[in-house]
Amino acid sequence: MLVNMKQMLIKAKEHKYAVPHFNINNLEWTRFILEEVQMLQSPVILGVSEGAMKYMGGFKTIKDMVVDLIDYLNITVPVVLHLDHGSSFSVCKEAIDSGFTSVMIDASKYELEKNIDITKEVVNYAKQKNVSVEAEIGRVGGSEDKENSGIVYASVTESVKFSKSTGIDFLAPALGSVHGLYKGEPKLDFDRMQKISELTDLPLVLHGGTGIYDNLIKKAIECGITKINFNTELQIHWSEAVKKELQCNNAYDPRKIIKFGESALKECVKNKCELLGSINKA
Repeated sequence: MLVNMKQMLIKAKEHKYAVPHFNINNLEWTRFILEEVQMLQSPVILGVSEGAMKYMGGFKTIKDMVVDLIDYLNITVPVVLHLDHGSSFSVCKEAIDSGFTSVMIDASKYELEKNIDITKEVVNYAKQKNVSVEAEIGRVGGSEDKENSGIVYASVTESVKFSKSTGIDFLAPALGSVHGLYKGEPKLDFDRMQKISELTDLPLVLHGGTGIYDNLIKKAIECGITKINFNTELQIHWSEAVKKELQCNNAYDPRKIIKFGESALKECVKNKCELLGSINKA
């Protein structure tokens, strides 16, 4: 069933585990993820970037696809349909009006006061529709839908002000992670993470989960992280499996080609659920 994220992440924060956020890119990926989390009895967050939204035919197409798959596959675990890195109020509103149950407004490229103003507008609209809201402060590094940025660590003081001023449900403070592949070692600021978690009393979100060592993931959860985003790693595992199979298989049916990566993708989903501690938390 589709739910918003609020109670899901409050529960995760209380019990010291995190819920996986997996970006979806097509029907098959969505099906593979849903089947695996159902077997594991793990809650899940299906993330959709603006680029993926355009690729798949719009927010309503995606919402209808997810809802119909949940019904067809008899999925009973809690599922969140979440806009990832919404760039404006209008984009968030479109996702909400199309049936998304959670949105992220990312106005982190603006100075603090403008970020607050834009985020408040989204929160005020979302609350009328029972939709949860995530927002970012600081700048997560790497690239997201062709937008590149360097890391700007979130300020503890500004994180507290931002959270109190906006009424958001979850905070994604930039603390050293990056989108895509790391160039060098991940350098997460756990002391800052812990302080922001304690002072805001909000579930925290870690973007750029691909490439962060398992021990650092576990430490981040201890410091208040309740949602971790994965995309690149799933893409790598799926594409490597497909390329390997195509070397010895002259398949041309796209259904078969996409399915070549099913086992690898599901194994990656299982590993992340185990790492985050979300199995049997549905």
